[in-house]
Amino acid sequence: MKKTSTRLADGRELIYYDLADDTVRDAVDRRPLDATVTTSEVRHDVLLGDSVAVASHRQGRTYHPPADECPLCPSEGERLSEIPDASYDVVVFENRFPSLAGDSGRCEVVCFTSDHRSSFAGLTGRQARLVLDAWTDRTSELSHLPSVEQVFCFENRGAEIGVTLQHPHGQIYAYPFTTPRTALMLRQVAAHKQATDGENLFDAVLERELADERIVLAGEHWVAFVPYAAHWPYEVHLYPRRRVPDLLGLDEAARTEFPRIYLELLRRFDRIFGEGEPPTPYIAAWHQAPFGTLEEFDGVTRDDFALHLELFTIRRTPGKLKVLAGSESGMNVFINDVSPERAAQRLREVASS
Repeated sequence: MKKTSTRLADGRELIYYDLADDTVRDAVDRRPLDATVTTSEVRHDVLLGDSVAVASHRQGRTYHPPADECPLCPSEGERLSEIPDASYDVVVFENRFPSLAGDSGRCEVVCFTSDHRSSFAGLTGRQARLVLDAWTDRTSELSHLPSVEQVFCFENRGAEIGVTLQHPHGQIYAYPFTTPRTALMLRQVAAHKQATDGENLFDAVLERELADERIVLAGEHWVAFVPYAAHWPYEVHLYPRRRVPDLLGLDEAARTEFPRIYLELLRRFDRIFGEGEPPTPYIAAWHQAPFGTLEEFDGVTRDDFALHLELFTIRRTPGKLKVLAGSESGMNVFINDVSPERAAQRLREVASS
């Protein structure tokens, strides 16, 4: 992998990740851009104990442009985009309309391929490995920023999810706090550790799932399963068999196997609702240990956390979505319309050819 860092016309950082070590990246952003102005701030909710990012400047972000005006495609002739070069393998840049900025963290866009018509599932194994390497590099770099406590790499796919740009891409949020979902996990890990004289909760969960009927895919270094208490109609958790706190902890064997397992999983997601259905909308979310202090979690260290990816769709059946209504949105109590066992069975049935 070759990494080349440059700057866009408004001062934002852009980084090329290339498969070939001899690739030269010297294209200049020729757009007449003013400096980026954001209104991002983080407000603390004293009743719930969590935080809310307020970013009113995002109302003006690019919204469903036609394919020939996509800002994530390479620049071509006089059609100038966020990527100055005429082609790329993987590229990462600071979001022009960030939810978090400055002392409130940082937001980045990750473009998986220059092919506007492709998808993550359409990548080759080498391309998927390059994305993994980019995620890992960004996790390392962002973790050293003084305002950052947790790094979250994710992909939103599909208009039903709320995606406004159709080009294959994901995002990275670098939060200035430990996110509420991660804090919940850490509290459960702490309680289990105390109740079992030191047993790790993530290890116990993985051991239980390996012995049950909800395994979807299993490799030498990765396991994908539908969790016992899945929240979403089709939800799969992907764990490395060796517990590590973050992407930086993966060894070469796990990195090598990841593309095969993950690409197969995504391709099965696109088959679960049958041929002729639109591509399955999904969220793919990496869960990594925070980089800040964990003193509030009663003896838990970063090494007690288990890196894993959660992949889920809001589509519950062809043409129907799972809507977060009163119980889910009002009380955070999910009601799942598909049994986890049936979801796992269906995902096993639709093995890609």
